[in-house]
Amino acid sequence: MLSDMNWLAFIGAMALVELTPGPNMGWLTALAAQQGRRVGFMAVLGITIGLGIQLGLAATGFSAFIEGSPLVYHALRWAGIAFMLYLALEAWRETGEASPSAAKALEGFRRGVIANLLNPKALVFYIAVVTQFAGRGSEAPTAGQILFLGSLHILVSVIVHSGLVLAGARLGREIARYRQSAWVRGGFALALVAIAVWMALST
Repeated sequence: MLSDMNWLAFIGAMALVELTPGPNMGWLTALAAQQGRRVGFMAVLGITIGLGIQLGLAATGFSAFIEGSPLVYHALRWAGIAFMLYLALEAWRETGEASPSAAKALEGFRRGVIANLLNPKALVFYIAVVTQFAGRGSEAPTAGQILFLGSLHILVSVIVHSGLVLAGARLGREIARYRQSAWVRGGFALALVAIAVWMALST
């Protein structure tokens, strides 16, 4: 089905996308550092489901509509930026007080889904990048090709995101006794604000 595709270029593009600092990278690291691996991995699951939904939309052509509609694109873009700022505010309000781990894990999952559904770069990624590898010349890519290549990207993202959670959780154990510090909470909040600014400037 994809025997003529440039696999080296495709894998290189996927690696570049996932290794480039962005919203998921910064948020996952901060989340795992503050609340541990369980919450972090639930967030990874949420992110993966969010990417899967976007992939399904790309395969059905919805992302082409988003890409061709500046109003819809920018509405989603600013919603995503606002969501990251909301996460920054909550990071600042975090006191380090104990709460049920299941509730935190569920919250991480929910935020992982929402953050990716409100990320316009991720939303159009599959139609703007993946389809360039799936299609050949004037031949339009099929839904099966988009789904297959997009699934490979999601697999790469799971590996990268899981590594970020493990690294963040280890950092979290080292700074656990400082979680109530205004300096620590402020640092996490500023990092999330920086991600929001990055989204505003790069999308």
